[in-house]
Amino acid sequence: MPAQKIETGHEDALHDVAMDHYGRRLATASSDTTIKIIGITGSTSQQLAVLPGHKGPVIIWKENNQNEWLQAHVFNDHKSSVNSIAWAPHELGLCLACGSSDGNISVFTARDDGGWDTNRIEDAHPIGVTSVSWAPATAQGYFIGSGLLDPVQKLASGGCDNTVKVWKLYNGTWKMDCSHSLQMHTDWVWDVAWAPNLGLPKSTIASASQDGKVVIWTCGKEGEWKGKILKDFKTPVWSLSWSLTGNLLSIADANNSVTLWKEAVDGGEWQEVSTLET
Repeated sequence: MPAQKIETGHEDALHDVAMDHYGRRLATASSDTTIKIIGITGSTSQQLAVLPGHKGPVIIWKENNQNEWLQAHVFNDHKSSVNSIAWAPHELGLCLACGSSDGNISVFTARDDGGWDTNRIEDAHPIGVTSVSWAPATAQGYFIGSGLLDPVQKLASGGCDNTVKVWKLYNGTWKMDCSHSLQMHTDWVWDVAWAPNLGLPKSTIASASQDGKVVIWTCGKEGEWKGKILKDFKTPVWSLSWSLTGNLLSIADANNSVTLWKEAVDGGEWQEVSTLET
């Protein structure tokens, strides 16, 4: 399928995009402090809505009527820029994690009465949090919907301290899930992405860094995380995204390229399977 160029109409740098479940609408976030909702039909696109006011707070928007968006809630908990947000797996309910340059991670959970509870990880990365990613809610080695165990509540985070950290909710308090941070990068970690787990007996996290390296971290039943460099791209790597089944990893780097990678069947080397023209 050929690449489709979409003119967003933003007046400043574009930082993030997200496609809806059906692939028909695209949300874009920009330094011009707006989010735009763009409808996609075949090879054509059109702007459906502009959501303004993003100058610091985290805003949850809700579509009231078609293409009519209202602010459902505004969070002003962070003292500096919020660099990453991630919704939890649906098994955990309506729950949002936010990572900020103030070094903290906030986790907001909706209550039945319409309010929100706030849980914070203070000094998660003291000089700044760049990214957060939720673990699958299904435990290692179990299939989705098996109902045999309680949902897993874990987060991965990356920061300006060059590290990746894994967090778990213990009795209402977020604590590191291993005795130490994961250290293989030599510069800021720009993105972390926890892979879907369809019954596999291991957990997998990918991390991307200013140092040009992408590291694949795996943790088996023994509970120890081990890192392996997928590739040194020799240029900063900005963003990572797993396919829904967790067998493909897309990587975006500062050379304006997006590549797709797949692990060999024997669990050995990672292989580049495609380059997407941008």
